[in-house]
Amino acid sequence: MPIPPEVTGEEIDPDVRQELMSLPKGLAEDVSRNLVMVAQLIDEDPEKAYGYSRVALRLASRVAAVREAAGFAAYATQKYSEALAEFRAARRMSGGVELWPVMADCERGLGRPERALAMAGEPEVQKLDKAGQVEMRLVAAGARRDMGQLDAAIVTLQSPELASGAVHPWTARLRYAYADALLAAGREQEAREWFGKALEADKDGATDASDRLAELDGVEFVDAFDDSDEDSEEETGGVVAGDVELDGDRRDDRDGDKG
Repeated sequence: MPIPPEVTGEEIDPDVRQELMSLPKGLAEDVSRNLVMVAQLIDEDPEKAYGYSRVALRLASRVAAVREAAGFAAYATQKYSEALAEFRAARRMSGGVELWPVMADCERGLGRPERALAMAGEPEVQKLDKAGQVEMRLVAAGARRDMGQLDAAIVTLQSPELASGAVHPWTARLRYAYADALLAAGREQEAREWFGKALEADKDGATDASDRLAELDGVEFVDAFDDSDEDSEEETGGVVAGDVELDGDRRDDRDGDKG
């Protein structure tokens, strides 16, 4: 697959570069460049990222970092069985537990929430750092919801991390998941409070908490540029109510939220 010449492979994480040192220099460079493409594309174009991950996998399937990248690319494209196999391989090679939560979430994706719950009770969870334990709690709550156990999902999310006023990279997602569960249980006022708290912690726009708050407040966003505008313009001489024409050209400022 084509790789822009400005991608050198040096952009890769130092720990991954260290792993690739076991490969011949030219091969290591090819693998690292493909891994950089995976990292750059996995959010905006997961299918293309998946393609680059397969190239890296063909070149260096015995490197744990390559198997992990392949796993995340497959996960991003909802190929959960493939992702789980790659994560398991990476874990066998590295001996770490960092992938435990995403492995459990793959079980959810495969329609096996009971297995995800079982993994939440394994000793590996105690070896995770705080961020990993929060991720595992989110997966376990999701598994409870998959099984129709909404009250249990709410209880699962109630934790010292949720109650803390400190803001961490995972805080917004934890508060959002709690708010969403409360709303599903019909506890709208509490849900609104927690969507607000999620928004306060969400500096990077990782959630759509602002949209959920707007929905609860009865705010409806209307696309001012839908097909009906053309008819309205004809009837009003080119000017639509609430919209202003500048030099005969319509300004289209539609920007999607990150969600």
